[in-house]
Amino acid sequence: MNDKINPTALFNIGYGLYIVTAKEGDKDNACIVNAVTQLTDKKLRVAVTINKANLTHDMVMNTGIMNVNCLTEETPFEIFKYFGFQSGRNVDKFVSPHLKRSENGLVIQPDYSNSFFSLKVEQEVDLDSHTLFICEVTEAKVLSTKPTMTYAYYHANVKPKPQKKSKGWVCTVCGYVYEGDELPDDFICPLCKHGVDVFEKIQ
Repeated sequence: MNDKINPTALFNIGYGLYIVTAKEGDKDNACIVNAVTQLTDKKLRVAVTINKANLTHDMVMNTGIMNVNCLTEETPFEIFKYFGFQSGRNVDKFVSPHLKRSENGLVIQPDYSNSFFSLKVEQEVDLDSHTLFICEVTEAKVLSTKPTMTYAYYHANVKPKPQKKSKGWVCTVCGYVYEGDELPDDFICPLCKHGVDVFEKIQ
């Protein structure tokens, strides 16, 4: 680990938290992302960064479309676990026959979202572990006036606090605790799939 870089410093950037939905063939899928930014307003463009390990990433690469659902402060931790801590390669994240969809045919999540927007990919930028998708907005609707969930709010009010342990390492992203004196250099959090850079030693 680089002693000059504390990755938790980046948590202070004004992130939101979002569910990105995609569809390829008959399969719907979704994942949680925190890197969504409006780029232009004359022609509405949005940038979305998605981890390549996610099935949703591959579906967006193949189809060129996605929906972004802006989560509210009322979103429970179970939603983050369901869409963020398991892979659509192993489970079907959408089992209800009564899914709500936007005009592009993709699922929207109205229960815990204050808005959604549908995107058409214009450009892809390879960022090693992630892809940055630069997209045109093709549809956008406000669903409620409830406040948007920020990354700071998630850490302070939604993410479970780690239980006190006499020794071990805690993942600062999801709260998973690794019990042991030494954390292996190649350890990957089994819940959120982040590496050792986001773990802190329990004092």
